[in-house]
Amino acid sequence: MAAERGPGAAYQAFVLMEELRDKLKLLGCEEEEALRRHNMRPLSRHYFALPTNPGEQFFMFCTLAAWLITKGGHPFEQPQEYDDPNAVISNILSELRSFGRPVDFPPSKLKAGYGEQACYVLDCLADEALKYSGFSWKRPVYPTEELEEEEITEDDAELTLNKLEEDVVEEESDNEENFIDLNVLKAQTYRSDMNDSTKQEEILQSTTDAAEWNLEVERVLPQLKVTVRTDNKDWRIHVDQMHQHKDGIESSLKETRAKEKYQEGSGGVTERSRVLSEITEVLERVKQETEEKGSSMTDGAPLVKIKQALTKLKQETIQMDIQIGVMEHTLLQSKLKEKSNMTRDMHATMIPEPTVGAY
Repeated sequence: MAAERGPGAAYQAFVLMEELRDKLKLLGCEEEEALRRHNMRPLSRHYFALPTNPGEQFFMFCTLAAWLITKGGHPFEQPQEYDDPNAVISNILSELRSFGRPVDFPPSKLKAGYGEQACYVLDCLADEALKYSGFSWKRPVYPTEELEEEEITEDDAELTLNKLEEDVVEEESDNEENFIDLNVLKAQTYRSDMNDSTKQEEILQSTTDAAEWNLEVERVLPQLKVTVRTDNKDWRIHVDQMHQHKDGIESSLKETRAKEKYQEGSGGVTERSRVLSEITEVLERVKQETEEKGSSMTDGAPLVKIKQALTKLKQETIQMDIQIGVMEHTLLQSKLKEKSNMTRDMHATMIPEPTVGAY
């Protein structure tokens, strides 16, 4: 969900907690008995945004929620420490829905007593309490900005533009006070020109030491630097800042779009990988079944067993034929013997007595 809502969704709990603290101060929560009755300290800046002590945070959440619901015009019984957490959360969410606020998360998210959902519930209840008390937000009144003079460290050998302008103004005022007649000035100029012409020969040959001259130049050079003070209200500075911010936004936007495309692509790759694994599993199962059927069709073991059984049956049949032949022969012999005995007995009974005596 955080990836779909944007990269800032992970910090939504901190934003809601900041707004909640301001609204609780407007409602006078710290001065009321809601906290003093249970010997609770005032809320810290990120109390419900970060996990510190889940048991204490859940009890504080239920206590504040009950107090805010009562402030919103709906009487609500203050929860006790040993009440059923599920029942307390269900009652709080029912009151929140009765205010017309949507609840699109499971109640189990509130059992920890911290997180974005807990901050959302308390922030909505604080809004309803402020609305019931008649409080309304007004447009902010911004104070007039006074131009603060920037502190510029001035070196002894460095002049600012303002100082230079002041010196020029002072010189002009001095000139106005010590006004000299133009005719007198012309006369002085003429006399100075005459003196200069008489001294040109002396000037052509300088008696100044070069080393001393270089030292003097180095000493005076820093005083000739002029530092221009930048004005924060100058439109050129604002234009430069706008260009800088524009470049930063464009670079950040490119990086953000690249990350978004990567997330979309990685999500598609994950889904296709899952489908591929399912298809591969089905394919492996079909291959296994095909191999089992093929092995059963090409296996010659049953045929060998049938041939062995037929051979055994033939052998047993031959043995039975032999035994039948022997039994038939024995039976024939017994019949022939019995027949011969009967014939002999019959002949013996048919011979006359005289004939027997003649012998």
